[in-house]
Amino acid sequence: MESELSYHAARALLEWHIELGATEAIGDLPVNRYEIPAAALAPKPAPEAQPTRATPPLPPQSPEVDPVDVARAAAADAADLGALEAAMADFAHCDLKMGARNLVFFDGNPAARVMIIGEAPGRDEDMQGKPFVGRAGQLLDRMLAAIGMARHAEDPARAVYITNVLPWRPPQNRDPTPEEIAMLLPFVQRHVELVDPELVVLMGNTSCQAGLGRRGITRLRGTWTQAYGRPALPMFHPAGLLRNPHNKRHAWADLLELQARLEGQT
Repeated sequence: MESELSYHAARALLEWHIELGATEAIGDLPVNRYEIPAAALAPKPAPEAQPTRATPPLPPQSPEVDPVDVARAAAADAADLGALEAAMADFAHCDLKMGARNLVFFDGNPAARVMIIGEAPGRDEDMQGKPFVGRAGQLLDRMLAAIGMARHAEDPARAVYITNVLPWRPPQNRDPTPEEIAMLLPFVQRHVELVDPELVVLMGNTSCQAGLGRRGITRLRGTWTQAYGRPALPMFHPAGLLRNPHNKRHAWADLLELQARLEGQT
């Protein structure tokens, strides 16, 4: 009868198995592979190859939607100001809509002879849903009052109608991008057609870019031009006047020019 392995002999045997490449203990007892039936050792036949199915062709990709075309079609279908506002509210291709509180559509008298087109809503405009109601709007009201006009005057000859190029506030009041201006321009064009003012005032660079395709309000201001098929006068935006008060004298000259045009003096 053989004696049990000593600790040192067992350790030496284990190290010898490790050197041979045995790294795992699969069973507690050794296996005598000479006693395993031959059938169990025979290799299993390879599974029959399954016929490969042809991958169905991918459906043709639809062309990307052009936001400008969508806006143009929606604006053309608007028969009145209420329908235009609803079409703009349903327009889903401008990301500014996702971060804005309200759609800022208009303020003032729709029968006014003068239509003022600003740039984009600020914080106060976004909260109230009306254009030019913050500090810049208060300055605008004082500017209009200086030539006998007001946004809510019942007399169309003394009233103004106010809107913006963009109806939604850009984040942190950043400047609108050219893409945002382009996709919303059809709504501005239709807005002017529905209000049908005699004169248009373009306030700020964004308004000039949309209406004239040009920027540079310092160079453009004070000179009559054509925008949206009507006489148009570029002017400094009131927010810019708050930042640069020295330009108020130019704004006053432009207001007198607007007043003279309305009175038929030029």
